[in-house]
Amino acid sequence: MGFGASSAYGGPCEMPTAQRLADEGLRYSRFHVTPLCSPTRQALMTGRNHHTVGMGVTSEMSTPEPGYHGYRPASAATIAQILSGNGYCTAAVGKWHQTPPVEVSPSGPFPRWPMGEGFDFFYGFMGAEMNHWYPQLYQGRYPVEPDRLPEDGYHLSEDLIDNAIAWVENQHTITPDRPFFAYVALGATHAPFHVAPEWRDKYAGRFDAGWDAQREQTLARQKELGIVPESAALAPWAEGVPHWEELDETERRVAARFMETYAGFAEHADVQVGRLVDALEEMGVLDDTLVFYLLGDNGASGEGGPRGTFREHLVGHGIQDDTADMAARLDTLGDATTYAIYPAGWALAMNTPYPWTKQVAHLGGTRDGMIVRWGNGIAARGEIRHQWHHVIDVLPTILEATGLDAPESFGGVEQQPIEGTSLRYSFDAADAPERHTTQYFEMIGNRGVYHEGWTAVTRHGIPWEMVDTPKRPFDEDVWELYDHSEDWSQAHDIAAEHPDRLREMKELFQREAEKYHVLPLDDRVTERENPEVAGRLDLHGGRSTLSFGPRIGRLSEEAAPNVKNRSHVITADLELVAGTSGVVVAQGGRFGGWSLYAVDGVPHYAYNYVGRDLTVVRGEQPMTPGRHEVVVRFDYDGGPPGSGAQVGLEVDGVAVGAGRVPVTTAYYFSFDETFNVGVDRGTPVVDDYLPVRNRFEGLIHRVRFDLGPVGESTSDEERAGRIRAHLTHQ
Repeated sequence: MGFGASSAYGGPCEMPTAQRLADEGLRYSRFHVTPLCSPTRQALMTGRNHHTVGMGVTSEMSTPEPGYHGYRPASAATIAQILSGNGYCTAAVGKWHQTPPVEVSPSGPFPRWPMGEGFDFFYGFMGAEMNHWYPQLYQGRYPVEPDRLPEDGYHLSEDLIDNAIAWVENQHTITPDRPFFAYVALGATHAPFHVAPEWRDKYAGRFDAGWDAQREQTLARQKELGIVPESAALAPWAEGVPHWEELDETERRVAARFMETYAGFAEHADVQVGRLVDALEEMGVLDDTLVFYLLGDNGASGEGGPRGTFREHLVGHGIQDDTADMAARLDTLGDATTYAIYPAGWALAMNTPYPWTKQVAHLGGTRDGMIVRWGNGIAARGEIRHQWHHVIDVLPTILEATGLDAPESFGGVEQQPIEGTSLRYSFDAADAPERHTTQYFEMIGNRGVYHEGWTAVTRHGIPWEMVDTPKRPFDEDVWELYDHSEDWSQAHDIAAEHPDRLREMKELFQREAEKYHVLPLDDRVTERENPEVAGRLDLHGGRSTLSFGPRIGRLSEEAAPNVKNRSHVITADLELVAGTSGVVVAQGGRFGGWSLYAVDGVPHYAYNYVGRDLTVVRGEQPMTPGRHEVVVRFDYDGGPPGSGAQVGLEVDGVAVGAGRVPVTTAYYFSFDETFNVGVDRGTPVVDDYLPVRNRFEGLIHRVRFDLGPVGESTSDEERAGRIRAHLTHQ
């Protein structure tokens, strides 16, 4: 969520809870985060810079380098561990995204799961994002699925708040004298944009004037609110993003509907937060509760690209969605058949008045709204605080507010210094001099540093160009310089006028980068989401043969067999009755994945490329009742990641079907879907079966995977022999 999205910060998304908390507390106008989600969350939890605690990028992009390995060191205890050790009840609800992906499996280990990091209770999801209609969740360390469906009125944001309220009510009823700490992190408004049509349609027509006009409107409102000074100017428009007047009528209609959906999604989420605030008030504990409402863990996301997309993973793999196709399906935007994210033009508008977006070290990627309410702890009401602060300041603020010291050791491990600065001093002193005076930023090679009112920044990459994009060498990046005593919003680059100051700031960044394990820089994005490319630990120890029983499931991408960019054979030992249907084994879902399944006894294999291209290989006739061996031979072409493949389907050694997959998934199938034997959880890979009630009706003895070397093709001789066998059978 960008700085200029919420109504509390002058934006177009109506957020009554944010407004209420701001009216009853404080709004911070210069609060900062890292430009990406996992790093911000790890910094929030530990009070240390994200590279210091190994989270230089998202957990799915980690590498072996010290600042990027994704493992929080024991020398940086979390706020939950500290509070729990001092008698607090603790709960985490919603998005986590801090556990190394290789540890997100039934085998753990579990010390870096929420309940190993100081939380008594956890209900939520472990990865980057989640389908809000068909989520795959955890309670504690155990996988759970909602007992309701979208048609029954289910929505993830509502479910998360229900669980947060229930936890607080139980805690307060049973042990009213024990204080509590609740970390509530919604999946909204991260992609996918999922919300019921009545919330979207409330905003119908409001964005027809476009993103350029919205920026002007938002800035004017921000000045009225005092969030920015009268002198604040709009930052320059980002290169590569069209202005509204450059779009044709269809492009404008599609873009407006994206923003209507986003605004409805944001308001719906905020209203759910309001239910939690109301519950605290009804219990009589609201005024004793210190509330931090962070409106974003990074700036608004430009990852939808210039057009936006109904299928987020398209852009993640370097493909733009088709505007005409989106226009034909506008009424579906927000429902379970879509996995949307808006065009980059709206991200720029939602970051008003700042430049650029998520991933970038400019203010558009790093400055977010943050509201603090503490009825019995802060005398001020409805005021704004302009002191400069960062997400690492939240933990020391909580410690000061609760009167607790940072532990010198935790669990027998000496603790590294907390790097944040408490903002408690600003609660009742609007004019107090700021105390957080230096802060570096880095994300995927985009870099910046703040020092005593100045920033120097350089953009290395473009947020929506996430794969196979040539980038210039780091030493050729162009640095910009801004004096915030005269330029609130990074609107006027004065690097040419102050070369000595710029040199000093660049040297300061270098010192900070060396101190906090930022180096070596790594500008890869999607490529790092494939563990073999990134050099992450292989959970399966390099085994080329993996065998699974019928009860194996809910395995994340890095716990599942890695079938990407390689030839492989899937062998299923099955017993069937007449007309058996259901899924034998599947990975992913509607927006990318594959599935081996039966329909009325006929074997099928489906390969879904990022929700765009579907290849289905079907057997010719039903299998007879009894025991059968069903084999999928996936013969990869070899060459660069994502090359094509030939697929053969066999039953009891006889070829029964063949097909061609022209392009395969190079880097990841999904951030929210999983690998399962005997069922396809979440959304379906293919609409031959329903999202639910697709469990295999026969008996699965084993499913074996034989994996070939990465990048190598199946020999032409082997492939030709299989094709001949299939043609002979026909």
